[in-house]
Amino acid sequence: MRPRDEYLDWLRATSLVVVVLWHWAFTILRWTPTGPVPTSPLGFWSGVWILTWLLQVLPMFFYVGGCVHSSSWARDRTQGVGHYVWRHVRHLLVPALGLVLTWVVLGAVSWAIFGLSWIRGVVLLVVSPLWFLGVYVVLIALVPVSSWLHRRFDVLVPVWLGGIAMVVDVLRFRYDLPWIGWVNMLVVWWLAHQAGFFHHRLTRRTGWALFFCGLFGLAGLVFSGLYPGSMVGVPGDRLSNIGPPTFVIVALLAFQIGFAVVTRPLVERVLDGTVARRVVAVVNSIALPLFLFHSTGMALARVSGFLLLGGQISDDRAPDLIWWLQRPLAVVVPLLFTLPVIVLFGLRRRT
Repeated sequence: MRPRDEYLDWLRATSLVVVVLWHWAFTILRWTPTGPVPTSPLGFWSGVWILTWLLQVLPMFFYVGGCVHSSSWARDRTQGVGHYVWRHVRHLLVPALGLVLTWVVLGAVSWAIFGLSWIRGVVLLVVSPLWFLGVYVVLIALVPVSSWLHRRFDVLVPVWLGGIAMVVDVLRFRYDLPWIGWVNMLVVWWLAHQAGFFHHRLTRRTGWALFFCGLFGLAGLVFSGLYPGSMVGVPGDRLSNIGPPTFVIVALLAFQIGFAVVTRPLVERVLDGTVARRVVAVVNSIALPLFLFHSTGMALARVSGFLLLGGQISDDRAPDLIWWLQRPLAVVVPLLFTLPVIVLFGLRRRT
């Protein structure tokens, strides 16, 4: 059995923090009669989208998950497929379904009693980040298949999945079949998950090769004009690279894996410190409730600001100096609303 890989813990913790901070600090809401419509500060500046090549961390989430599940399946496969899948899925599904049900009931009651037509938009805004868990659960169920494919065909598996993703894009854009793009919602993230099976075989030289292949691929695809430059959805772009994912995300995956491999020695020197190691451990220990409930904390923070300070929920304006000065507050207040749920979640798991 391999010893615990602290670098993987760091990748997971960093990815989670980036996602949460992005949602809290950089979600701009435009209030409409049907509820809040989120937008991004990227729509107000040109060229800033290149930062998303590192800050769009979903490929890393799935990559780390693939590495973890490849090891856990090798260790627990004797217990049977059903036992393995259920044991790894239930701790995700139970709290996620509880959260969704709570917001659906709250939305239905608010609409029925108070006639709040915009509550549907609020509910969708809060629960929409959970699409990630839906895909992740499917990939956990596919771990036995992924493991068999890995043993039988090795590196050909990610090559084939990348080829399928490209074919899907060709059919989607060249032959005007927009619906087929959703096939890549499974294929691209399965590729990222499958790539994690190779984590312990990657060398520094391989990392540099992946880094430059991904970088050249991103530059070629984006600057060809076929795909937008941002790795997140930006209002005004003719399409999004992430919903559903395009082949650009395959290039992004290679770029980020390479970046993670070549920067590993530097990060491991930082992790030698006790403080850094403890911070990573704490973030990973609260990863699930933080991811599940951070959007709820943000919603409660926005509503509280509206009720207590007489402000406006909508902040649909070009980011200015005041907006930037408010960013620490935009992180601290949702965190205060999210922490009690994290504490309760931890206490429930101990009982």
